[in-house]
Amino acid sequence: MAAELTLRVNGADHKLEIDPQTPLLYVLRNDLGLTAAKFGCGLEQCFACAVLADGEAVTSCATAVEAFVGREITTLEGIGTPDRLHLLQEAFLEEEAAQCGYCIPGVIVSAKALLDRTARPSDEEIRVALAPHLCRCGSQPRIVKAVRRAAGT
Repeated sequence: MAAELTLRVNGADHKLEIDPQTPLLYVLRNDLGLTAAKFGCGLEQCFACAVLADGEAVTSCATAVEAFVGREITTLEGIGTPDRLHLLQEAFLEEEAAQCGYCIPGVIVSAKALLDRTARPSDEEIRVALAPHLCRCGSQPRIVKAVRRAAGT
């Protein structure tokens, strides 16, 4: 049953007439046209669908949209734009940290959450923060280098 919900996404309020049990990922992709967060496992285990909710990296593929009402949601699209890349996005390009790129939006979102709370994380802190992300390309060493570059270390 549809209800009117207001979501704050990337700094803007969006009024939606939607089933409150719809997963946030579906709303972001299908209703708001924000396609950076990806559907991976659908079980909140691979983090391809990661977004920031009040600055914390969370999965969005299985959690109902109603759980995000009143929270500040930030997707990769809200972190930087093609014309104005965020420092993390620049670092990922410079370090060639993406191979297939499927997991990278979620990885960058989680890396941003880490850098927002820890300005100069150690390699171990970076690995722990990004551990939930399933990346099969073998880009992990370059991803760590990119996060270090963005942190200025």
